[in-house]
Amino acid sequence: MLEAIDGVRVGVIHGPGGKIKPVWFDMNRKQHRILQVTNSWRERHGSTPLIYFHVTDGGSLYELIYSPTEASWRLEQIEAL
Repeated sequence: MLEAIDGVRVGVIHGPGGKIKPVWFDMNRKQHRILQVTNSWRERHGSTPLIYFHVTDGGSLYELIYSPTEASWRLEQIEAL
């Protein structure tokens, strides 16, 4: 398990209807290519909308959280496969 990391750089593909799909992220100066988005959902924390993505790079499972209001990403947890 990993502590939350704020300000993670994430590369995304923007699709129709405002949909986004993360394709890579940087962690510890290393770029991780996302092989699969295993789950995604939206939640509100107070008035702040958040979009959650469970992703895998083939070796571990990560949870990325996007805040459209702040246009920022956070890496919340990690699990080795």
